[in-house]
Amino acid sequence: LGWWFSNSLIEVVREEAEIHVYYEEGITASEVAAVEQEIMNVGGVKKVSLVDKAEAYSRMEEIFGTEADVLEYFTDNPFSAFIEVNVELEHTDRIMEQLAAISKVEHIRDNQGILNQLQQIVNFLSLVSILGIAAVSATTLIITSHIIKLGIYARREQISTLRLLGATEGFIAFPFFLEGILLTALGGVLTIVLITLTVDVVYTQIANALTFIPLPSQKGLIASLGWLIGAVSVASGLVGSLVGYTTANK
Repeated sequence: LGWWFSNSLIEVVREEAEIHVYYEEGITASEVAAVEQEIMNVGGVKKVSLVDKAEAYSRMEEIFGTEADVLEYFTDNPFSAFIEVNVELEHTDRIMEQLAAISKVEHIRDNQGILNQLQQIVNFLSLVSILGIAAVSATTLIITSHIIKLGIYARREQISTLRLLGATEGFIAFPFFLEGILLTALGGVLTIVLITLTVDVVYTQIANALTFIPLPSQKGLIASLGWLIGAVSVASGLVGSLVGYTTANK
């Protein structure tokens, strides 16, 4: 869940990649417009918009949320106007170089550092998730195979009778395979229910605490996890049943 959520989050952040360009204080409105036009002419820039000091203050109030009262301690608006530039992420480095060369541009801030940190988190969670899925799948496979094996040992006489009556191995094996798949499928359903409840709690907490973070689609996340868990559950049940049945009949 953590791996999938963080991976979806970084994709959303990538799509909304923005660069904030701060220009020199005291320049005229026409000079600001000229800077905007130069930025717009840079290849890879998708959209340019001016954020004045009042809007910058308003945005910060939204980010602080219930803690916005701290801004009242400032006698003057402490935030600077800037130009918001929406860019194609794959061209960020080149765009940054060209923006820095524009006259009247004083400072440039991008979200590349945040993206790099998020990517490190995603890589770590990917490793943990793969190891976790492998460990849980192996455990499920072993437990399922033992359950099937015990079931076969308990019904040896009935199985021998069926074979004497001419029953095929497929006919005999089918109930055991069905049992293994149903056991793991029910475990998968329980997991999906618990994950759905967990996602609801996580989304509520993040939405209340960090209102400025763009969250990935909750329904899409649960649907993707549901398909993954369902496939792993059925596969584990099938393989576990196969291992238990073959080893018990050796």
